[in-house]
Amino acid sequence: MINFIICDDVKKYREMAEKVIDAYMMKNKVEYKTHLFEDYDNSFMKIVESKLSFKIYILDIETPSKSGIDIARYIRNKDVDSVLIFLTGHQELGNVVIKNDFLFLSFINKFDNCEERLKKSIDKALQVFKIKSIVKFKDNGIFYTIPQDDILYITRDSVDRKCIIITDYNEFKVGKSLSELESMVNDNFVKTHRACIVNRRRVLSFSKSLKQVVFDNGTTSDLISTRFDKELA
Repeated sequence: MINFIICDDVKKYREMAEKVIDAYMMKNKVEYKTHLFEDYDNSFMKIVESKLSFKIYILDIETPSKSGIDIARYIRNKDVDSVLIFLTGHQELGNVVIKNDFLFLSFINKFDNCEERLKKSIDKALQVFKIKSIVKFKDNGIFYTIPQDDILYITRDSVDRKCIIITDYNEFKVGKSLSELESMVNDNFVKTHRACIVNRRRVLSFSKSLKQVVFDNGTTSDLISTRFDKELA
């Protein structure tokens, strides 16, 4: 289980972080729990001392009682494996964090595209832990569990009125609509055609003139339309 540990003395930022986590994790089908704190108090320190697995800390630098920099130092003395994300309005302290060599994942300014940057940081954190996001559903009596990183693209077959999930090792033809499957995958997937969504992480190159994508395993797709090609630019 992934444990997100958020500490911020401002309620709206705690709620914002929780909302971003919920939206991201629900699409990734990974079990998780969120722990919310408004200060680095005894309850927070118990979490630090605990043996919880896969800890991702989202730390404010300034709270009523302690500095997030001091807390990060304490966490690192106890635990070198957890992920540290700083979420703060004090951009000027970025150099202080860097000089302390906390092995942190990201330093996010609350006033600069905060939600999008936090979402990308969560994605990177799951990669650090080597936890695979999955697509999981039942179709026509068959249960499918497919790691999202294994999917190159998903396209709609207009003849059979089914969707085809193209992976490194197989093609799965399922009765789900493209919009249903699009709602299941994470933000690494982008629409490139009205009948196709592509895993941007697996794209090796994209030719706008040829309207062709080359994936990192050599597979190609020409389901690229001018309306959507900006998603790959």
